[in-house]
Amino acid sequence: MPHSDWRQRIVCDPAIHHGEPCISGTRIAVSVIVGSLADLRIEDLLREYPQLTREDIQAALLYAAEAAHSTLVA
Repeated sequence: MPHSDWRQRIVCDPAIHHGEPCISGTRIAVSVIVGSLADLRIEDLLREYPQLTREDIQAALLYAAEAAHSTLVA
C-alpha cells in the first residue's frame, strides 16, 4: 500500500467516535488498532475485529507513523 493510500481508509468524523481517526465504515479507532498490536499478532487482531482487513491495519500504522512524525496534514 503506498503511504498516501491510508487516506482512503481512515476517517475523522465528529459524529463517529468523537472525531477520533477510525477505519472507514467502522467505529474502530486507529489508536485501538495500534495499541492492540503491542500485545496481539495481526492474525489475532483480525480475529478480534473480523470487519478489519490487513490493508486497514496497514493504513492505521501508516497514519500513526505520519502522526508521530508531525507531518500529518488534516
